[in-house]
Amino acid sequence: MRTADTPLTTEIPIDGMTCAACAARIGRGLTGLEGVEKANVNYATARAVVSYDPDRVDRAAFSATIEKLGYAVADDDPDDDAADRELAQLTRRLVTSVVLTVPIVAISMVPALGFSGWEWVAGILATPVVWWVGWPFHQMAGRNLAHGSTTMDTLVSMGTGAAWAWSAVALFIDVDHVYFETAAVIVTLILLGRWFEARAKRRSGEAIRSLAGLAARTAWLEDGTEVPVDDLQVGMRFVVRPGEKVPVDGLVVDGTSTVDASMITGEPMPVPVGIDDEVVGATINGNGSLTVEATRVEGDTMLAQIMCLVAEAQSSTAPVQRLADRVSAVFVPTALAVAVTTLATWLLAGQPAGEAFTAAVAVLIIACPCALGLATPTAIMVGTGRGAGLGV
Repeated sequence: MRTADTPLTTEIPIDGMTCAACAARIGRGLTGLEGVEKANVNYATARAVVSYDPDRVDRAAFSATIEKLGYAVADDDPDDDAADRELAQLTRRLVTSVVLTVPIVAISMVPALGFSGWEWVAGILATPVVWWVGWPFHQMAGRNLAHGSTTMDTLVSMGTGAAWAWSAVALFIDVDHVYFETAAVIVTLILLGRWFEARAKRRSGEAIRSLAGLAARTAWLEDGTEVPVDDLQVGMRFVVRPGEKVPVDGLVVDGTSTVDASMITGEPMPVPVGIDDEVVGATINGNGSLTVEATRVEGDTMLAQIMCLVAEAQSSTAPVQRLADRVSAVFVPTALAVAVTTLATWLLAGQPAGEAFTAAVAVLIIACPCALGLATPTAIMVGTGRGAGLGV
């Protein structure tokens, strides 16, 4: 029972985050609400875990704050195919980007492949890469700027857009070098990172779903009636026939057998069980028949607790991740300021405009702080998912 001094904790799925800076911004927004004690936003799992006083703030305020910041509250029970659709979309964009970028790089960087007017060909090939394949970056950058914030997408959008725009102008003013290949390669590499990220998320999600799939769906009562597992109550007795899954955690009251618990404990050898021995739901009965009295049902079973612990671990925020989130919040505007300073310094030093522009764009691109922000939560998510799949 919750006391007056005990905060409630809720999880909120969030849609629209593209980097650790987004998670940090949402976390600050939620933490700033009166009545919120703590708010951890995990970019890798796209969820916020909020501890709050329900007498001072409610969930509607969380949703309003998230939407005010330019993001959306996602469906709490998403379609299992959502990750597959996201990965398929990224795959299509990535393949298109690679197919167009390879010839751009070849004719731009290999002198033997050069020919008169190659710059125009590079520009034609780079345009769909920057403005169609890379459109999600520009879209999110514009959305965040409309709400007065900057993220990784701001760096990518400004860097690639500036490189493409400068090169397009250079085609008409007879400048020696264009940077279409730079813009195309940047979009391709960033998209490749997003593809790996989506693939890791999907595989971790599959591990959790496979745990849920271990549970039995029905149980046979002593009188021969088949009932859904959700209808079982503590104290009810059910029969587990040879080769069937144990529906819920319970105590053997009749019969002897062996139980394969490898999917729960990782133990490869079947365990002998008899009267007064405990059995765990989702384990597989051997060649004997057992009568079991339910001791833990629904969310109290060991399997449910394992799934809860895995989900909690994946949603947690490690100390190094919190540090990365704080850095990300100030890093992007700092990088933009450094890029402008770089451009001005090169121009004041009398360097050619093309070289000054190249240096400024390089600052925008290499300054992305999201590797640190993404590495820790992704490692936690993939590691716990893998461990769950192996029965650890």
